[in-house]
Amino acid sequence: MVEVFTIAPASPKPLWVFAAIAVFLLALLLLFGFFAYASRATRFELSSEGLAIRRTMYGRTIPWSSLNTDDAGVVNLQQAPHLRPRWRSNGIGLPGYQAGWFRLREGRGLLFVTDPTRVVALPTREGYTLLLSVRDPEAFVQAIRRAKPGRS
Repeated sequence: MVEVFTIAPASPKPLWVFAAIAVFLLALLLLFGFFAYASRATRFELSSEGLAIRRTMYGRTIPWSSLNTDDAGVVNLQQAPHLRPRWRSNGIGLPGYQAGWFRLREGRGLLFVTDPTRVVALPTREGYTLLLSVRDPEAFVQAIRRAKPGRS
């Protein structure tokens, strides 16, 4: 004859710990999913208000008065060491995608970079430089120069 005894039921505390861990992991998965989405869907919109950066966690609208459009240009970050990101202060640094605030070799930068060989460098009057990967960087530079209010 075999007698079987089962464990005394545990309190619900371990279940709450497992639930909290599951929620945390799900939130982390969603966050990384959003980063993957943003690396392909970020948009740069020019309007009468300024440059709007959309579909990213670091999106914002930067007014024309803050942009130094005359000094905008297309750069290769591998050949422009002063603009090369050095430290990430509040951003995402994944292979093939950098977004957010970075310390550059000289100054600060707000980056949205997927291809470091063709980046629009757009200085601001706020003490940082925007570094943007756009499909057609030369056309973007021409467009921001045309779109700035007060230009004829």
